Amino acid sequence: MHSLKSYRRITVKIGSALLVDRAMGLKRDWLASLADDVAELAAGGAEVLVVSSGAIALGRTILGLGRRALKLEESQACAAVGQIALAGAWSDELARCGLKSGQVLVTLGDTEARRRYLNVRATISTLLKLKAVPVINENDTVATTEIRYGDNDRLAARIATMMGADLLVLLSDIDGLYTAPPAQDRSAKFIPVVDRITPDIESMAGAAASELSRGGMKTKLDAGKIATAAGTAMIITAGTRQNPLMAIERGERATFFKPSTHPVKGYKTWIAGQLEPAGVLVVDSGAIGALMSGKSLLPAGVKRVSGSFSRGDTVAIVNQSGREIARGLVAYDAADAVRIAGLKTGEIAAVLGYEARSAMIHRDDLVVSAAGAIAPAQAEGERC
Repeated sequence: MHSLKSYRRITVKIGSALLVDRAMGLKRDWLASLADDVAELAAGGAEVLVVSSGAIALGRTILGLGRRALKLEESQACAAVGQIALAGAWSDELARCGLKSGQVLVTLGDTEARRRYLNVRATISTLLKLKAVPVINENDTVATTEIRYGDNDRLAARIATMMGADLLVLLSDIDGLYTAPPAQDRSAKFIPVVDRITPDIESMAGAAASELSRGGMKTKLDAGKIATAAGTAMIITAGTRQNPLMAIERGERATFFKPSTHPVKGYKTWIAGQLEPAGVLVVDSGAIGALMSGKSLLPAGVKRVSGSFSRGDTVAIVNQSGREIARGLVAYDAADAVRIAGLKTGEIAAVLGYEARSAMIHRDDLVVSAAGAIAPAQAEGERC
């Protein structure tokens, strides 16, 4: 693991349980120590982006709603109250350290829809150019179960890859990855370095470690797959101590996830990071071989089609055991994809009644996953 000061751009994700005490509210001393860390990294030339949870938890405390389950509209109201308090606290602490800050609230659609993705990227890029620390959170005042990230681990990974960060740091209530959840298995062994997130690594994940947290180790590994595929290294470490970033710098326990040696870049970063594919294409072994060699996905290799999607939507490509092989932007609506699945190229026009594209997904719009690590198909004309 390199020194944090060797990274050019760092995204730091903070969980709700680190920022908010259920009884007392915002943990101001801890936030101050983290702001000191951000300032030290900035003084060394790094650009730091913060993805901060805590709006709902803080709003709940301010409004005195206790621990009871909240209705959707109550959660949204808590977020509205908490966002103001949280943004003000971040602004105050970073200003104390001589840093400007700006709040960016995003929804799932802001990263999944291409045009909105580019708008978010432009806003954050401008904040960084103006030497302001972007403080980013999901806009929980309008998000619903159907249109939300649900955890800030994957949001942080999406932001990190969107902005070309070198490093993603997930500050958690656990100090890294173990072979099993250590609270449940005392024999679990700590893993200091992960070369690649494989199915064996994924099997080590447990459930959420805190009632304030929506995510757990599974969402952190999901975030790792997004980040490392795009060439962003990732660290999971305990944020419960004061000055948690400098604790990493001092060599305290953390798990380091190596970035891919063949990272997805540009336009394909957006495709690879899509969280909720609109459909699934099950393909045969011949199609898998073609995809791995950098070719487009033809209808002949598609065995089954599921989901309700339109042309241009992101779909997952899986083998017949259900393991994801790739994902890409499909060239057909779902109804037509069902009709031509398994057909040779020369048979498509007769079935559809018009001359159509020969590829179900063109290789320029395709990102292949090999052994759990996403790698770009060998296509020309990479776009930004």
